Amino acid sequence: MKLYIKHMVSLRCKMLVKAELKSLGLHFTTVELGVVEIMEDITNEKRLKLKEALLESGLELMDDKKAKIIEKIKIVITEMIHYNDELPKINYSEYISKIMDYDYTYLANIFSEVQGITIEHYIIAHKIEKVKELLLYDELNLTEISYRMNYSSVSHLSTQFKKVTGLTPTYFKNLKDKKRNTLDDV
Repeated sequence: MKLYIKHMVSLRCKMLVKAELKSLGLHFTTVELGVVEIMEDITNEKRLKLKEALLESGLELMDDKKAKIIEKIKIVITEMIHYNDELPKINYSEYISKIMDYDYTYLANIFSEVQGITIEHYIIAHKIEKVKELLLYDELNLTEISYRMNYSSVSHLSTQFKKVTGLTPTYFKNLKDKKRNTLDDV
């Protein structure tokens, strides 16, 4: 049986969910970002206890089909940008559509309707957060970051960075108090 969990975006979240499942005596085969596969059917009582425990940690057990699709889109984007060494070379819409096995227009319409922003803007926000992270590590120069994040040029990266943050990448890098958002807040 699959359970879908909203706001599950990190390894720490996965550890927390595993601990909650174990405390309820539920056996799982996989715990991935946003999706948990348990071996047995879950009783209404255990489902309610799991839902309450997850809520205390800022996670949410989902029931709605649209919410599940949106959460899966967010997970695909998060994994694509934050947990892969290299972004896919194909168009993001093709990539998301292929992974989700849905028509991209359908996914984009649901996402925009419920989230109030486009998938493209969501991807941009995540890319900028990843750029901030790479700038903070100070291991790559702006040209290397631009290439790694699939920007057509440093200028394109800088323009998008300034549009989202109000700062140039160089100015951000030189700030003493660098502010990054958590993945939940993007």
